[in-house]
Amino acid sequence: MDKQIMIAIGREFGSGGHEIAERIAKSMGIALFDKNLLEIVAEKNNLDLKEVEKFDEKSRNLFLSRKVNGFSNAIEDTIALMQFDHLKECAQKGESFVVVGRCGDEVLKEYDHMLSIFILGDKEDKIARVMNKYQLSREEAIEKMVRHDRKRRVYHDSLAKGDWGDAHAYDMCINSSRFGVEKTAEILVDFIKASL
Repeated sequence: MDKQIMIAIGREFGSGGHEIAERIAKSMGIALFDKNLLEIVAEKNNLDLKEVEKFDEKSRNLFLSRKVNGFSNAIEDTIALMQFDHLKECAQKGESFVVVGRCGDEVLKEYDHMLSIFILGDKEDKIARVMNKYQLSREEAIEKMVRHDRKRRVYHDSLAKGDWGDAHAYDMCINSSRFGVEKTAEILVDFIKASL
């Protein structure tokens, strides 16, 4: 790819957002950062991946941590900042990539070649996808969706200025239920290419 592009994708649980991100990265021939970003920073900093995973994309415990002059002693914040630093390093080197979650919309907002996308879906479609993917009952799927979306919102909003899922904070919001995963990815690739 000639021009640098960084795509930050936020998504509701069950919307197919991760699969859409994978399709975008593959179609454009660029890297995908998701949980693998944690592996990269763990290796880079000589940390035990299993230990680091316990604190990934979690907001700090307010009773066990404190912030002074903008600096936090919470391990959750330290893990997040290591991932943010790696994304910024890649951005400064001119690399193109897709990042799923990890507050990418906030971390990369100062860069000219960044697009932020939020993927949502109709409730019934999300429930069906979660039931099928995880072999859960309807009630279990709803509970899992609510739990994961709450976790994502709390994590994002504790580290970012914009609100998770607020249309005003993204360059594009799209409902994957309207087109399905494959077509949604195609539409987004066209949108991204038109932005270059």
